[in-house]
Amino acid sequence: MGKTIGIRFKSGGKIYDFDAGAFVLQMGDPVIVETEKGLGFGTVAKIPVPVDDEKPADGQEKQLKKIHRKATEADFEQREKNAELEKQAHTFCIKSIKELGLKMSLFAVEATFDASRLTFFFTADGRVDFRQLVKLLVKEFHVRIEMRQVGIRNQAKMCGGLGRCGREFCCSLFMEKFDPVSIRMAKEQGLSLNPTKISGQCGRLMCCLTFENEVYKELKSKFPGLGKTVKTKDYTGKVVRLNYFKERIALRVDDGEVEIGLDEIIK
Repeated sequence: MGKTIGIRFKSGGKIYDFDAGAFVLQMGDPVIVETEKGLGFGTVAKIPVPVDDEKPADGQEKQLKKIHRKATEADFEQREKNAELEKQAHTFCIKSIKELGLKMSLFAVEATFDASRLTFFFTADGRVDFRQLVKLLVKEFHVRIEMRQVGIRNQAKMCGGLGRCGREFCCSLFMEKFDPVSIRMAKEQGLSLNPTKISGQCGRLMCCLTFENEVYKELKSKFPGLGKTVKTKDYTGKVVRLNYFKERIALRVDDGEVEIGLDEIIK
Protein backbone atom coordinates (compact mmCIF):
# COMPACT_ATOMS: atom_id res chain seq x y z
CA MET A 1 0.00 0.00 0.00
CA GLY A 2 1.45 3.34 -1.08
CA LYS A 3 0.83 6.88 0.11
CA THR A 4 -0.24 9.99 -1.78
CA ILE A 5 0.63 13.46 -0.61
CA GLY A 6 -0.62 16.90 -1.70
CA ILE A 7 1.99 19.39 -2.92
CA ARG A 8 1.41 23.07 -3.65
CA PHE A 9 3.86 25.10 -5.73
CA LYS A 10 2.41 28.57 -5.16
CA SER A 11 0.47 30.24 -2.38
CA GLY A 12 -3.21 29.69 -3.12
CA GLY A 13 -2.32 27.47 -6.07
CA LYS A 14 -3.75 24.10 -6.95
CA ILE A 15 -2.74 21.09 -4.85
CA TYR A 16 -1.27 18.22 -6.86
CA ASP A 17 -1.08 14.59 -5.75
CA PHE A 18 2.32 12.89 -5.64
CA ASP A 19 3.62 9.50 -4.58
CA ALA A 20 5.12 10.03 -1.11
CA GLY A 21 7.23 6.86 -1.34
CA ALA A 22 9.14 6.15 1.87
CA PHE A 23 9.43 9.80 2.92
CA VAL A 24 7.98 10.87 6.27
CA LEU A 25 6.65 14.37 5.68
CA GLN A 26 4.67 16.94 7.65
CA MET A 27 2.50 19.89 6.61
CA GLY A 28 4.60 22.75 5.27
CA ASP A 29 7.72 20.67 4.59
CA PRO A 30 9.65 21.91 1.52
CA VAL A 31 10.29 19.17 -1.04
CA ILE A 32 11.71 18.64 -4.51
CA VAL A 33 9.34 16.69 -6.76
CA GLU A 34 9.33 15.29 -10.26
CA THR A 35 7.13 17.21 -12.71
CA GLU A 36 6.50 17.17 -16.44
CA LYS A 37 8.95 20.06 -16.78
CA GLY A 38 11.66 18.50 -14.61
CA LEU A 39 12.23 18.97 -10.90
CA GLY A 40 10.05 21.43 -9.00
CA PHE A 41 10.16 23.09 -5.57
CA GLY A 42 6.96 22.76 -3.55
CA THR A 43 5.57 22.47 -0.04
CA VAL A 44 3.40 19.83 1.57
CA ALA A 45 -0.21 21.09 1.60
CA LYS A 46 -1.96 17.79 2.38
CA ILE A 47 -0.68 15.09 4.72
CA PRO A 48 0.11 11.62 3.32
CA VAL A 49 -2.91 9.38 2.79
CA PRO A 50 -2.65 5.58 2.28
CA VAL A 51 -3.99 4.38 -1.07
CA ASP A 52 -4.97 0.92 -2.23
CA ASP A 53 -2.53 -0.63 -4.68
CA GLU A 54 -5.36 -2.35 -6.56
CA LYS A 55 -6.12 -1.06 -10.05
CA PRO A 56 -9.31 0.97 -10.53
CA ALA A 57 -12.39 -0.66 -12.06
CA ASP A 58 -11.70 0.86 -15.49
CA GLY A 59 -8.30 -0.83 -15.53
CA GLN A 60 -6.44 2.46 -16.03
CA GLU A 61 -3.97 2.98 -13.25
CA LYS A 62 -3.06 6.58 -12.49
CA GLN A 63 0.71 6.98 -12.35
CA LEU A 64 1.69 9.65 -9.84
CA LYS A 65 4.97 11.53 -9.99
CA LYS A 66 7.25 10.92 -7.02
CA ILE A 67 8.79 12.99 -4.27
CA HIS A 68 12.43 13.32 -5.29
CA ARG A 69 13.84 14.48 -1.95
CA LYS A 70 13.38 16.86 0.92
CA ALA A 71 14.58 20.35 0.07
CA THR A 72 18.15 21.12 1.14
CA GLU A 73 20.01 24.36 1.75
CA ALA A 74 21.37 24.15 -1.80
CA ASP A 75 17.77 23.97 -3.11
CA PHE A 76 16.86 27.16 -1.26
CA GLU A 77 19.94 28.84 -2.75
CA GLN A 78 18.86 27.69 -6.20
CA ARG A 79 15.40 29.15 -5.60
CA GLU A 80 16.97 32.50 -4.68
CA LYS A 81 19.04 32.42 -7.87
CA ASN A 82 15.88 31.69 -9.83
CA ALA A 83 14.15 34.67 -8.21
CA GLU A 84 17.02 36.92 -9.28
CA LEU A 85 16.87 35.52 -12.81
CA GLU A 86 13.12 36.17 -12.93
CA LYS A 87 13.69 39.82 -11.95
CA GLN A 88 16.33 40.28 -14.64
CA ALA A 89 14.11 38.59 -17.24
CA HIS A 90 11.15 40.77 -16.28
CA THR A 91 13.17 43.99 -16.61
CA PHE A 92 14.69 42.97 -19.94
CA CYS A 93 11.33 41.83 -21.35
CA ILE A 94 9.59 45.09 -20.40
CA LYS A 95 12.36 47.02 -22.15
CA SER A 96 12.08 44.82 -25.26
CA ILE A 97 8.28 45.15 -25.37
CA LYS A 98 8.60 48.94 -25.42
CA GLU A 99 11.27 48.85 -28.12
CA LEU A 100 9.15 46.56 -30.31
CA GLY A 101 5.98 48.55 -29.64
CA LEU A 102 3.95 45.49 -28.64
CA LYS A 103 0.51 46.00 -27.10
CA MET A 104 0.85 43.61 -24.19
CA SER A 105 1.20 43.93 -20.42
CA LEU A 106 3.81 41.68 -18.82
CA PHE A 107 3.16 41.05 -15.14
CA ALA A 108 5.13 37.96 -14.09
CA VAL A 109 8.04 35.71 -15.03
CA GLU A 110 8.57 32.21 -13.69
CA ALA A 111 11.65 30.03 -14.00
CA THR A 112 11.66 26.24 -13.71
CA PHE A 113 13.64 24.93 -10.76
CA ASP A 114 16.64 24.04 -12.92
CA ALA A 115 16.39 27.43 -14.70
CA SER A 116 16.17 25.72 -18.10
CA ARG A 117 12.90 27.46 -19.04
CA LEU A 118 11.42 30.90 -18.49
CA THR A 119 7.67 31.47 -18.72
CA PHE A 120 6.44 35.03 -19.32
CA PHE A 121 2.85 35.80 -18.28
CA PHE A 122 1.06 38.72 -19.89
CA THR A 123 -2.36 40.16 -20.63
CA ALA A 124 -3.48 41.73 -23.90
CA ASP A 125 -6.71 42.79 -25.58
CA GLY A 126 -6.15 40.48 -28.53
CA ARG A 127 -3.58 38.25 -30.16
CA VAL A 128 0.03 39.41 -30.07
CA ASP A 129 2.80 38.54 -32.52
CA PHE A 130 5.67 38.07 -30.08
CA ARG A 131 8.01 36.06 -32.33
CA GLN A 132 10.60 38.81 -32.46
CA LEU A 133 10.37 39.25 -28.71
CA VAL A 134 11.04 35.53 -28.15
CA LYS A 135 14.16 35.75 -30.34
CA LEU A 136 15.51 38.60 -28.21
CA LEU A 137 14.78 36.67 -24.99
CA VAL A 138 16.46 33.49 -26.22
CA LYS A 139 19.52 35.46 -27.34
CA GLU A 140 19.75 37.16 -23.94
CA PHE A 141 19.13 34.21 -21.58
CA HIS A 142 19.96 31.09 -23.66
CA VAL A 143 17.07 29.06 -22.24
CA ARG A 144 13.70 27.85 -23.49
CA ILE A 145 11.13 30.66 -23.60
CA GLU A 146 7.37 30.30 -23.19
CA MET A 147 4.92 33.18 -23.60
CA ARG A 148 1.57 32.68 -21.89
CA GLN A 149 -1.39 35.04 -22.30
CA VAL A 150 -3.85 34.87 -19.39
CA GLY A 151 -7.05 36.62 -18.31
CA ILE A 152 -7.30 39.51 -15.88
CA ARG A 153 -8.59 37.28 -13.06
CA ASN A 154 -5.56 35.02 -13.36
CA GLN A 155 -3.35 38.09 -13.23
CA ALA A 156 -4.95 39.14 -9.95
CA LYS A 157 -4.47 35.63 -8.55
CA MET A 158 -0.79 35.54 -9.47
CA CYS A 159 0.05 39.11 -8.40
CA GLY A 160 -2.03 39.17 -5.21
CA GLY A 161 -3.15 42.27 -3.31
CA LEU A 162 -5.83 43.53 -0.93
CA GLY A 163 -9.54 43.53 -1.71
CA ARG A 164 -12.11 46.14 -0.71
CA CYS A 165 -12.71 44.12 2.48
CA GLY A 166 -9.12 44.81 3.56
CA ARG A 167 -8.07 41.16 3.31
CA GLU A 168 -5.80 39.43 0.82
CA PHE A 169 -7.45 38.43 -2.46
CA CYS A 170 -9.41 35.19 -2.04
CA CYS A 171 -8.05 33.94 -5.36
CA SER A 172 -4.46 34.36 -4.11
CA LEU A 173 -5.12 33.12 -0.60
CA PHE A 174 -7.05 29.88 -0.99
CA MET A 175 -9.03 29.57 -4.25
CA GLU A 176 -7.72 26.82 -6.53
CA LYS A 177 -10.02 27.59 -9.46
CA PHE A 178 -12.45 30.27 -10.58
CA ASP A 179 -16.18 29.55 -10.41
CA PRO A 180 -18.59 31.42 -12.70
CA VAL A 181 -19.91 34.67 -11.18
CA SER A 182 -23.05 36.39 -12.49
CA ILE A 183 -24.93 39.61 -11.83
CA ARG A 184 -27.91 37.45 -10.78
CA MET A 185 -25.95 36.48 -7.65
CA ALA A 186 -25.72 40.13 -6.62
CA LYS A 187 -29.49 40.48 -7.17
CA GLU A 188 -30.19 37.38 -5.09
CA GLN A 189 -28.20 38.88 -2.22
CA GLY A 190 -29.88 42.28 -2.44
CA LEU A 191 -26.64 44.10 -3.25
CA SER A 192 -26.27 47.35 -5.13
CA LEU A 193 -25.82 46.70 -8.85
CA ASN A 194 -23.32 49.55 -9.11
CA PRO A 195 -20.29 47.92 -10.88
CA THR A 196 -17.83 49.80 -8.66
CA LYS A 197 -19.35 48.20 -5.56
CA ILE A 198 -19.57 44.59 -6.69
CA SER A 199 -16.37 44.36 -8.73
CA GLY A 200 -12.98 43.27 -7.44
CA GLN A 201 -9.60 44.85 -8.08
CA CYS A 202 -9.41 42.89 -11.33
CA GLY A 203 -12.49 44.71 -12.65
CA ARG A 204 -14.59 41.53 -12.75
CA LEU A 205 -17.46 40.61 -10.43
CA MET A 206 -16.17 39.71 -6.97
CA CYS A 207 -15.54 35.97 -6.52
CA CYS A 208 -16.98 36.13 -3.00
CA LEU A 209 -20.46 36.59 -4.50
CA THR A 210 -20.42 32.83 -5.08
CA PHE A 211 -19.55 31.92 -1.48
CA GLU A 212 -22.96 32.69 0.06
CA ASN A 213 -25.14 32.47 -3.02
CA GLU A 214 -26.64 29.06 -2.17
CA VAL A 215 -27.43 30.22 1.38
CA TYR A 216 -29.26 33.30 0.06
CA LYS A 217 -31.21 31.18 -2.42
CA GLU A 218 -32.29 28.84 0.36
CA LEU A 219 -33.31 31.72 2.64
CA LYS A 220 -35.11 33.53 -0.16
CA SER A 221 -37.28 30.50 -0.88
CA LYS A 222 -38.91 30.96 2.55
CA PHE A 223 -39.92 34.58 1.90
CA PRO A 224 -42.67 36.14 -0.23
CA GLY A 225 -41.45 38.13 -3.24
CA LEU A 226 -41.11 41.91 -3.24
CA GLY A 227 -44.38 43.59 -4.20
CA LYS A 228 -46.49 40.62 -3.16
CA THR A 229 -49.51 41.28 -0.93
CA VAL A 230 -49.51 39.32 2.32
CA LYS A 231 -51.79 39.15 5.35
CA THR A 232 -51.11 38.94 9.05
CA LYS A 233 -53.42 39.00 12.04
CA ASP A 234 -53.26 42.81 12.16
CA TYR A 235 -52.15 43.98 8.71
CA THR A 236 -52.54 43.52 4.96
CA GLY A 237 -49.89 45.11 2.78
CA LYS A 238 -47.29 44.80 0.07
CA VAL A 239 -43.78 43.54 0.75
CA VAL A 240 -41.23 46.35 0.30
CA ARG A 241 -38.13 45.02 2.11
CA LEU A 242 -36.78 41.68 3.28
CA ASN A 243 -34.33 40.93 6.08
CA TYR A 244 -33.27 37.34 5.49
CA PHE A 245 -31.12 36.89 8.56
CA LYS A 246 -33.52 38.36 11.11
CA GLU A 247 -36.49 36.80 9.27
CA ARG A 248 -38.29 40.14 9.20
CA ILE A 249 -40.41 41.71 6.43
CA ALA A 250 -41.36 45.36 5.85
CA LEU A 251 -44.92 45.92 4.60
CA ARG A 252 -46.45 49.04 3.08
CA VAL A 253 -49.85 49.56 4.65
CA ASP A 254 -52.36 52.43 4.72
CA ASP A 255 -50.65 54.14 7.66
CA GLY A 256 -47.12 53.84 6.20
CA GLU A 257 -44.78 50.91 6.82
CA VAL A 258 -44.67 48.21 9.44
CA GLU A 259 -42.19 45.45 10.12
CA ILE A 260 -43.39 41.96 10.86
CA GLY A 261 -41.84 38.60 11.54
CA LEU A 262 -41.84 35.90 8.89
CA ASP A 263 -43.85 33.65 11.21
CA GLU A 264 -46.68 36.24 11.44
CA ILE A 265 -47.76 35.76 7.81
CA ILE A 266 -51.07 33.96 7.34
CA LYS A 267 -50.60 31.42 4.57
